[in-house]
Amino acid sequence: MGMFCYQCQETNRGTGCTVQGVCGKDERTAALQDALLLTLRGVSFWAHRGRALGAADAEIDRFVAEGLFMTVTNVNFDPARFAEAIARGLALREKARAAFVAAGGKAPGGLPAAAAWACAPGDVEAMVAAGRAAGPLADADEELRSLKALLLYGCKGIAAYADHALVLGRPGGAVLPFLAEALAALDDPAAGPGELLALVLRAGKTAVDAMALLDEANAAAYGPRRVARVATGTRPGPGILVSGHDLKDLDELLRQAAGTGVNVYTHGEMLPAHAYAGLARHAHLAGNFGTSWHRQQREFEEFRGAILMTTNCLQKPRESYRDRLFTTGLVGWPGAAHVPDRVAGGEKDFGPVIARARALGDIGAREGATLTVGFAHETILGLADRIIEAVRAGDITRFVVMAGCDGRQREREYFTEVARLLPPGAVILTAGCAKYRYNLLDLGEVKGIPRVIDAGQCNDSYSLAVVALKLKEALGLADINDLPISYDIAWYEQKAVAVLLALLWLGVRNIRLGPTLPAFVSPGVLTVLVDRFGIRPTGSAEGDLPAILRGE
Repeated sequence: MGMFCYQCQETNRGTGCTVQGVCGKDERTAALQDALLLTLRGVSFWAHRGRALGAADAEIDRFVAEGLFMTVTNVNFDPARFAEAIARGLALREKARAAFVAAGGKAPGGLPAAAAWACAPGDVEAMVAAGRAAGPLADADEELRSLKALLLYGCKGIAAYADHALVLGRPGGAVLPFLAEALAALDDPAAGPGELLALVLRAGKTAVDAMALLDEANAAAYGPRRVARVATGTRPGPGILVSGHDLKDLDELLRQAAGTGVNVYTHGEMLPAHAYAGLARHAHLAGNFGTSWHRQQREFEEFRGAILMTTNCLQKPRESYRDRLFTTGLVGWPGAAHVPDRVAGGEKDFGPVIARARALGDIGAREGATLTVGFAHETILGLADRIIEAVRAGDITRFVVMAGCDGRQREREYFTEVARLLPPGAVILTAGCAKYRYNLLDLGEVKGIPRVIDAGQCNDSYSLAVVALKLKEALGLADINDLPISYDIAWYEQKAVAVLLALLWLGVRNIRLGPTLPAFVSPGVLTVLVDRFGIRPTGSAEGDLPAILRGE
């Protein structure tokens, strides 16, 4: 079987990429990603069974999370890195099998391919062949295939959140064991539609747990978030632009760049970093440059300094900046300079990035606008009395959650138009890069409350759930759906799938999802989502607005 990938919203023609990914990955890299997923399923097959016998292994748990994160859209495009991960995974699979047997387990008959396939560590061609045979369409039953995809892609999103927490020293409680259980179920012939749907909903609970864990880890590491005004221009002097999501990478870079004369700027999903007191204390955290991930090729070209990509949202680098682009963590592009991982609890060495920035010299001053960030749950709840008073007085008539992802398609202008059309009493709650569709619009305030309340990264979507639950309690409502909150969600990749599943687990109904529904959701699975949760596609801004304002 050749390439087939439909895990992101921009998949070719809304059905699947079959020659090259819209994201930029080629067929060979896609096959290696599928081979890594096959390997992770095999590791999980043994690890999940071993855990039931007391044979848990932290190294294996972490590898599964990191491996899933590597296959999230726009994280890693480097075939060599995938081959290395597959070889390590096969070794860890044997370790997990041996631990299971040592704990008294007996191998079941008729092992799935994931639990038994093998190749030499350097046999990349065998890896590619295994990946081609194990792609997304390997399951013949469309409904089972759809449920498995929904579960797998939700797990990829959970793994991304869990990996950020792991980097900050939080192992995750039940989060990592669930990833192994879910992956093991993908090869369980006894797992029918009912069992898979139950796991999908448990993935929603696990997504909430993972986001809560990361929220706590960030707060412990970088202090409380507070409202901050962020300049979007540049200063004279050398500069480094940091994109992605990893706050620890930014923290270490800032500390290593102190006193060097190099200014550091955030890009895309790193914008909310300015709200953390522990990061904003650095005077050389100079502002934010650019907007959403899909504009990075033009914006990285315009930025004349060094560039560091910390997590997902990487696009194919242009030649104009390839020699000043650095990747780190799980991110990779063939030939791009890579900052190695931390060793034995130490820091990454960002010296080469800083040296490159200094060699490139003055990036020049550039005027920009000003953005307001920092409305995470602790900040919003500090305004709870004012918000509740405004709701009861009729000054705030509706909250509209327009969180999620941005992307290239023109249909995403829908979210800008909805923001423009919302009446003065409607307040937008957002997290993720979807905000770049409207966060520079002059929408004003309601009784001193901004009409765009930005909770932060997609990693901070937990804040929106906390706010909704606290408002429900404060207003004395029995059902979260009785709140004056509508959900108009933009999605692009697998973290957004995890957020969607989290909302479903919390009981939220009538979510609009766009600009298109996922290609991996079959007609039968869509019927279940519509009947049980009222999920529907976005339409036109003008057509959807009346129902949004009614909460329908």
